Amino acid sequence: MSATSLKGKTIFISGASRGIGLAIVRRCAADGANVAIVAKTAEPNPKLPGTIYSAADEIEAAGGKALPLQVDIRDEAQVVEAARRTVETFGGIDIVINNASAINLTPTGETSMKRFDLMFGVNVRGTFLVTQACLPHLQQSAQAGRNPHVLTLAPPLNMQARWFAPHVAYTMAKYGMSMCVLGHAEEFRPLGIAVNALWPRTVIQTAALQMIPGVRPEHCRSVEIMADAAHAILTADARTTTGNFFIDETVLRERGVTDFDRYAVVPGSRSLMPDLFL
Repeated sequence: MSATSLKGKTIFISGASRGIGLAIVRRCAADGANVAIVAKTAEPNPKLPGTIYSAADEIEAAGGKALPLQVDIRDEAQVVEAARRTVETFGGIDIVINNASAINLTPTGETSMKRFDLMFGVNVRGTFLVTQACLPHLQQSAQAGRNPHVLTLAPPLNMQARWFAPHVAYTMAKYGMSMCVLGHAEEFRPLGIAVNALWPRTVIQTAALQMIPGVRPEHCRSVEIMADAAHAILTADARTTTGNFFIDETVLRERGVTDFDRYAVVPGSRSLMPDLFL
């Protein structure tokens, strides 16, 4: 089944206290979705706005119901408990969004092993663990005909060396998320659970941009383009829309969107910058 609305659906999202993740669940909340915000930030940080509690306020203001859960997604016990509390609160889990990701665009000699372990712990282990912990509930959602989806913010796999050379560790960690999509899509296909990836065509203006030198607002689109694309994927038929590495602009063009200037941070900008891996 496909639907135009996510009303009453329950979403379990990692790392949604700010940025693209928050924008996606805010869009879903406008339909009346329930959202478990599974992230680490519980105390305000002057350098990085947003906590699980401020995100919960935004979700409820948008029309949804929110459950803020302080979780380190590298910790199995914490993730399993978060899934349990989500089911206890909302009755199930219909959608998993693997949004949490650690980024460090450094060459090999400048990549500390602490940072290496963080990227692999959050990006690869975290994505696998969150999906695994929610799998029994996604199966129940499928059996109930509730159109379950796993959506991971990960790039299309491309084994060309140029995507690895500038930041080998980050590319391997990010592609680890992509490989989860590739494998889980086929593994879960018989269960009726969709697994897809979503990635932006252009750089998106978020706090993570601090990691990319030389990027200015006129190079970026807003988080809303990713939110609208994610909503389109999550309302598609899980039985037929699976195993895709979607690009935000392509998803929306296929659904009839023609005005992309409204997503530009600087309207009319002709200097949009392609995102990494595209």
